[in-house]
Amino acid sequence: MSEEAEVVAVHRLTPRVKQFRLRVPDHEFDFDPGQHTTVQFEFDGEGAVGDAEPGDTVVRPYTATNTPGGDQVTLAIKVYDDGLASAYMHERRVGDTVTIGEFEGNLAVDDPDEDVAFVSTGTGITPMIAMLKRYLEVGSGHVHFLYGEKDQEHVIYRETLEQLASEHANLDYTLVLSDSSYEWNGRVGHVQDHLDDVFDSFDDRDFYVCGVPQMVVDTTEELAALDAPDERVFTEGWEDGAVEE
Repeated sequence: MSEEAEVVAVHRLTPRVKQFRLRVPDHEFDFDPGQHTTVQFEFDGEGAVGDAEPGDTVVRPYTATNTPGGDQVTLAIKVYDDGLASAYMHERRVGDTVTIGEFEGNLAVDDPDEDVAFVSTGTGITPMIAMLKRYLEVGSGHVHFLYGEKDQEHVIYRETLEQLASEHANLDYTLVLSDSSYEWNGRVGHVQDHLDDVFDSFDDRDFYVCGVPQMVVDTTEELAALDAPDERVFTEGWEDGAVEE
């Protein structure tokens, strides 16, 4: 089932990421923070692009970054040079309508009473932001948010994370940048390379991981090497196959 949503706000988060606030009047969104909806539109190009032919319906998943309960949903979307849906969305303006699909996905907080860690890179932060917000609303343990990006200019939701960390004593926030050519006094490299430094133990909290497939696979392998129990590591679950392909 799809819905027609009105674009009620557009906000640029980074040079390549915009946040879109979409509203469906007289509707209440009900989903588990971490799940994704889809953006759907007809491709009207003059030639094939990727797997899309002119006239095809393009369907792409995007994760809500807000928590459910109202008639609005926010999506943070990074534009790619060859991305049909991301280019389509970055052309949307306030007042436009967008077709969105039902919410799906396996990534959600399993137990809000457990200590947790959210580990993400790039736009993999989008489900983590929603899950973090919900955890801070209902969770009873400690949460560590570990996020990796190329440089400071491209960090998504930095102000949000810093504000949440200042407001919640049970939240720690660690930022890792992969490009060391910029002035930066914090951690440098890949997030998975800092797990052993950031956490004292790995069997006493749940780990949620999201990012490009190779990052997810590398991080889950590193967690296994650090003796994190398999049942305490949560991902979408499709990343291994994507890396093998």
